Amino acid sequence: MKRRDFLKVAALVPVAAAVDPLALAQIPPTRPPQGPPPGGFPGGFPDMNAGPAVYEPTGPGIQVRFLGTGGADWRGPMENGDLRRHASILADGKVLFDFTASAADMIPAGARPQVIFFTHSHDDHYDPKAVLGLDLRRIYVGATWIDRAKEDFRKASEAVGKPVPEILPVALGQPIEEEGLTVTALPANHASNFVEEETLIYLIEKDSTRLLYATDTGGLTARALGYAGAGQFSRSRKFLTGIIMEATMGLNYEPDFRLFSHSSVAMVQDTVKVLAGNRKYIPVEGQKVWLTHLSRSYYAPQAELDRTVPDPLRYAYDGLEVLIR
Repeated sequence: MKRRDFLKVAALVPVAAAVDPLALAQIPPTRPPQGPPPGGFPGGFPDMNAGPAVYEPTGPGIQVRFLGTGGADWRGPMENGDLRRHASILADGKVLFDFTASAADMIPAGARPQVIFFTHSHDDHYDPKAVLGLDLRRIYVGATWIDRAKEDFRKASEAVGKPVPEILPVALGQPIEEEGLTVTALPANHASNFVEEETLIYLIEKDSTRLLYATDTGGLTARALGYAGAGQFSRSRKFLTGIIMEATMGLNYEPDFRLFSHSSVAMVQDTVKVLAGNRKYIPVEGQKVWLTHLSRSYYAPQAELDRTVPDPLRYAYDGLEVLIR
């Protein structure tokens, strides 16, 4: 390049040294706007395909009995006798979600569960010997670990002398009809001891009732909401009408490694706020969001928990029965 051409180009390039760094430091940082702009987001973001303003249920709803509401660290009662059995629910008296021997005394007299859906293979949710004692007709486990489950139940059968019922795989997003309920597996934000295992949460439907049973999971993933038809960009106008969600980390917690695979009360509160604000969760008036899988690490008596929980959240307890519409 000739010298005169070089000088022409150089004259067009700003000189960085001429900028005063102190002046730059005094420029206030640009902050994103807080909340949606007036009138909402252009193009319907993130409120596109939201549910109706008011939910009018059809049908009787789903009767839920909490057989256990405790996390993995509940291996026995407290010194004062308080106990939370391992997390498990019984829906409409017929369909179980997780089960261990700790919750056997919580099955009501006369109830005959017929099927069980497992969320994952951690031993505070999955107990083949105890399950065989219930004489179920069918067992559902995630498709990613069904071979291991079949071997576990074969060994349990030899140990307790009970036959193994039919064991069927569950795939993400696959609706399964059982005992008047439609059950769909959704991906959890959790991990078992086996890297290949997809851990699950469940959508439970009956008539217009759409109940999310979410334990164990660190919040809700976009994939899970998408499979439930209630995602941010779901083309349907589907929405949740009931939520049962874990709060392992409690209200005031010291962060530990469970933070990556479990939820706190604040996380559940924010989740409900966002879903309700975007009409992806529309409950009947007065219906609560129930917290379960509570860690012994953050133990407090039920009465104290009830005084501190933010509305509309409520702490479930063993033996509690609620109707979800």
